[in-house]
Amino acid sequence: MEQQQKQRTGPADLPWKNKVPRTEANMDQRTYRLYVNKTQSLVCVVGTELRVNLNKCAPIRSKFFSVKCTPAVRCQVVPATVAGGSLFSPQPLTRNSVLFISMDAASELPNESKLSVKFYGSKKEALGNAVLHLTAVEISLDVDADRDGVVEKNNPNKASWKWGPNGHGAIVLVNCDSESYYKKRVDTEKEEISKVSDLKDMSRMILRTKGPAQLPEGYKLSLHITQTDAESVRVFKNRNRGKPQASSTMKNMLLKLFMQDYPLVLNKEQLAAEVPYPGGSSELEFFVEGLRFPDKDFEGLVTISLSLLEPSAQDFPETPIFTDKVVFRVAPWIMTPNILKPVEVFVCSTSDNYEFLKGMRNLVQSSGYKLNICHEYMNRGDRWMQDEIEFGYIDSPHQRFPVVLDSPRDQKLKEFPYEVLLGPDFGYVTRYAQKEEVSSLDSFGNLEVSPPVTVNGKNYPLGRIIIGVAFPTTAHGRNMTKVIQDFLWAQKVQEPIALYSDWLLVGHVDEFMTFVPAPDRKGFRLLLASPDAAYKVFTNLQNNGHGKAKLFQGKEEEISVDEILSNEELQAENVYVQNCIDWNRDVLKKELGLDEDDIIDLPILFKVDTEEENRAVAYYPDMVNMIVLGTKLGIPKPFGPQVNSSCALEAEMRSLLEPLGLNCTFIDDFSSYHKLLGEVHCGSNVLREPFAFKWWNLEL
Repeated sequence: MEQQQKQRTGPADLPWKNKVPRTEANMDQRTYRLYVNKTQSLVCVVGTELRVNLNKCAPIRSKFFSVKCTPAVRCQVVPATVAGGSLFSPQPLTRNSVLFISMDAASELPNESKLSVKFYGSKKEALGNAVLHLTAVEISLDVDADRDGVVEKNNPNKASWKWGPNGHGAIVLVNCDSESYYKKRVDTEKEEISKVSDLKDMSRMILRTKGPAQLPEGYKLSLHITQTDAESVRVFKNRNRGKPQASSTMKNMLLKLFMQDYPLVLNKEQLAAEVPYPGGSSELEFFVEGLRFPDKDFEGLVTISLSLLEPSAQDFPETPIFTDKVVFRVAPWIMTPNILKPVEVFVCSTSDNYEFLKGMRNLVQSSGYKLNICHEYMNRGDRWMQDEIEFGYIDSPHQRFPVVLDSPRDQKLKEFPYEVLLGPDFGYVTRYAQKEEVSSLDSFGNLEVSPPVTVNGKNYPLGRIIIGVAFPTTAHGRNMTKVIQDFLWAQKVQEPIALYSDWLLVGHVDEFMTFVPAPDRKGFRLLLASPDAAYKVFTNLQNNGHGKAKLFQGKEEEISVDEILSNEELQAENVYVQNCIDWNRDVLKKELGLDEDDIIDLPILFKVDTEEENRAVAYYPDMVNMIVLGTKLGIPKPFGPQVNSSCALEAEMRSLLEPLGLNCTFIDDFSSYHKLLGEVHCGSNVLREPFAFKWWNLEL
C-alpha cells in the first residue's frame, strides 16, 4: 500500500504537491462523468472525492489527455503519469486512467474554482475539452454521538451505534410526558411544539454548513427518513425567528408564533423536506422526538439522512450527490429495584383500609418520604396500586424523567396513571392486549426487578426483570400476555427472567419473593417465602411448651400451633408449595449468580384451594409481600402465635432481618388486603430515584 501511495503522489512541480495522498479509505467517492466541449457546474463537498474514468469520457481516437486546474482544486491520476511528467502536458490515456478530484476548503463564491481536461489524438492533435466550474462546500449533519450532552462536529461514529463505555451513537427519548397538567395528552400524540419545556425532552441535531452565500442554481439540501423509521421518530426545525414583538401579547398569538418557530419537517406523512442552505459558516438546529419504545417489531435504532441534491435536465427530478447520516437509539424503559432510594410512596384510600393507611402513613413519614394517597373518587374501590402500574424511567445525556408503565389489567384504577401521574417530566407508556388474553398474571405484582448482579462474569448493572409465567410443562396455564413480555425483552438492558408463579391463585411473583438492601456480600438479600422455615418455627414453639399458643387472635377463628402441626393435609399442601418455591429458588440462583448465603427464608405458610385448580394462597399474612423504604420495611402483620405477649413470627422476622441493619414495622392489612388475597406490597407502590449507572455504558 505504501508503494501504491507513492505512485499516486503528483509530480513535484504541481500545486498539490504537499497534499496528503489520497487512499480508498480516507475519502467518500462519487463517480462523475465529464462531457467534452461542454462547461459543467458542480458542487463538491469537502471530504469527498470525484472519480472520473477518463477513457469513458474521451472522444473516439483519444490517446492522450492533459489536466489543468486552479490552486484550490486537488487532482491526481491513477495510474500515475509518466515519470517526471506533468499533467499540464499530454499524458498517455489508458483504459484504466482515472482522475480523482477533491477540494480541501469551502469556496467563498459559487463556481470560483475551475478544472479542464483536454483530449488528444496525438500529442499535437486536440480532439476536445471538458471544463468544470467547481464550488466547494462543507456539510455536516451532527448529533451527540459521544454522549456527553454536546453536539460535536462531524463525529466519525455518528452514523453507527455501539454499546459500552467506549461506545458511541446518539440517544433519543420517547417524548411520553405531557407538558400540560390540564388538557392532558402524551406529547407524542400532538404534532407541534407548544412549549419551550418540550424541547428538552428531544435530542438536538445540527446541520453545519460552510461555503458561498448561495449554492449554484438548482442545488438543494434535503433531510429525509425511511417510512419505517418515521414510525419511530419525527423531526422539528428551529427557524431562529427570535422572540415575538411586544405587540403580540395575546396568548394564542404568542403560541402561534412559537409553533411557527419550530415547524414539523419530518414525520410518517412527510418523509423528506427541503431545508435551507443558509450560506457562509452557519448552523441550522433540529429537534428529534422519539415516538415509540423498542418492541418486538422495533430494534430501537433509527437513521436520519441529509442529502445534497444536484439538478438534472428540465422536468427531471434532482439526484443526490452526497448524503450524510446520523443514527439514534431510542432510550429503553428501565425499572428500579428495591435497593434504590425512594422518592414517593403511593397507596389507595378505601372505605375499609383505615388501619392499613395509618400504618403506612407512620412508616412513610418516619422514613422521610412523601406519601401520595389516591382517593376513592379516582380509585373507585380498586386498592391494588402495585398491580395497576410499574414505575421506571428513561435516560439520555441531556434529559431523564420517570415513566409509569400502565398494566393491561384495566380495572377501576385504570384512569390513575394517565389522569394523575402523567404530566411535565413524568411519562406514560402502556401496552394493549385483547381482553380475553389478559389474566391475573398481567398485574404488576407479577413484575419485579433484581438489584445489580454479576452472573458467570456477565455484568447486569441495572439488574434483571423478573416475571411469573406458567410452568414449562403446563399445557393450559396462565401466562403474562405476550405484548408485555415482548416489550420487556425489547428493552435489552434488564434481561428478563421467567419464574413459575401459576401455582399461586393470584399468580404474582411478589407473593413468594422480594429483595432487601444489605451492607455486605452483593449489597442485597433475596427473601423467599418458606413453608419449611414456618414449620421449624412452629415445631420449636411446640417443643418449648407453646403448642397452645394461638394464631389470628382478635381477627378470625383462632388456631393453635398444635393444630397447625397436626394438620396433615395442610402439611402436604405446603410440601407442594415448597417444591414450587424451590424450583424458582434454583432458577434465581442460576440467573442472578446467587449463593445460599444470599438468600433468607421467611416463615410463611400457604393453603391450597382445591376449587381453584389447586392453586395456593397465603395462610396468614404473607410477610414477604412487604414495602422496602431504604432500611425501613413495612411488613404485613402476621398475627402469629403469641408467646410472652409478643408474636413469634414477628420475632423471627426481626432476628432474620435486623442483623442487616433493617428496621421491621408490621402493618395491619389483615381485613382490607390479606382477606382479599393481597398484602402491603400489593396495595402500595414506590417511585424511586434512577440508577447512577448509564444504560448506554452496558456491554452487550
